[in-house]
Amino acid sequence: MQCEIKDRKPLNSLSLKLKKVKDQVVVITGATSGIGLVTARMAADKGAKLVLAGREKAALETLTDELSEKTEAVYFEMDVSKEEEVKQLAEKAVEAFGGFDTWVNNAAVAIYGHLTDIPIVDARELFEINYWGTVYGSLAAIDHFREKETAGALINMGSVLGNRTFPIQGTYSSSKFAVHSFTDALRMEAEKEHLPVVVTQIHPARVDTPYPTHAASYIDKAPSHDGMMYPPESVATSILYAAEHPVRDMYVGGQSKVMSLMGALLPRLTDRYLEKSIYSTNYDESGDAESPLQSTLYGEGEQLNERGDSSGRTRKGSWMVKAKKHPLLFLVPLTIVGVTSLSFLLFSGKKKTKAQKIKEAYRMKKTKVMFKHPKQAWKYGKMKRKISHLSH
Repeated sequence: MQCEIKDRKPLNSLSLKLKKVKDQVVVITGATSGIGLVTARMAADKGAKLVLAGREKAALETLTDELSEKTEAVYFEMDVSKEEEVKQLAEKAVEAFGGFDTWVNNAAVAIYGHLTDIPIVDARELFEINYWGTVYGSLAAIDHFREKETAGALINMGSVLGNRTFPIQGTYSSSKFAVHSFTDALRMEAEKEHLPVVVTQIHPARVDTPYPTHAASYIDKAPSHDGMMYPPESVATSILYAAEHPVRDMYVGGQSKVMSLMGALLPRLTDRYLEKSIYSTNYDESGDAESPLQSTLYGEGEQLNERGDSSGRTRKGSWMVKAKKHPLLFLVPLTIVGVTSLSFLLFSGKKKTKAQKIKEAYRMKKTKVMFKHPKQAWKYGKMKRKISHLSH
């Protein structure tokens, strides 16, 4: 089927009005672990009705029972790599609540190892989940929003690794680059078609979740985050903020923004930096890796754990997320700093009198002498009286 292209001004989706989370139905894939689990619990606290999706029925049942004490929640056991099951997830939301307002594509798996050591069958399976799962979910959401009168939000989980490739995680990084490209293209095409949907991508840095524990590993050491991490609550906060406020991107952690910019502006320098720093911070020297068959790549590991057991340091939150949510709180101090700096530059740029220049030279010379020969500093007393005379 060939669609008709209409030559008209694109819609500005960031001007659309979204419902408050408490009035929404939210669909979350990968809801039984890490970021998805924290997001589901925080959304339930806000009063959102929830459609929870995952591959492990027992975990979904337990979570649904827990959240049903706060809000209305249903679950659907499914695999995002199966297009038909993703369509059935959308139908489940319509059947249970008459539709949905926000769709969160969060489900993903990871592989650690050099690209030359990872079996192609595993790399393909990762892409089926990370990339095609996001594609299937996005298209199901777009089809639903196309028929709605009120605007909805489609939120895709990206990563700093979708903006800048890291060694050891090249396969995962490639899938997130594909998600990044797909999300940007979908946003532009939806705006051209005037579809009432805001397409947002979340860009987290390292997050303290079971991500390394669940990953398939083709290195002999256990995958780990041995560096600075951000709490999953920061990512969940960014997701729920995007569900209410039209935004294009949400970066979680200055680490994510800096690495993305550094990779774009200084690619070779970034190569060298990552080659030296990433290896030692991505695996645990004291632990041996489990078989890849024990990973979430093969459906294992969804045990309702929000956080992982990595040895890195977890920050309390993300200033990037806080700045996005409360820009005025950061704009005011930045304005003050800017005005102060400008005033200093303007003042320092004024032409100095002869007396001021002599006084400045004297102070600099006296300081140097005092550091080298403290006992000789008194000899400059005569110069000081001369400067005082010139100033008057």
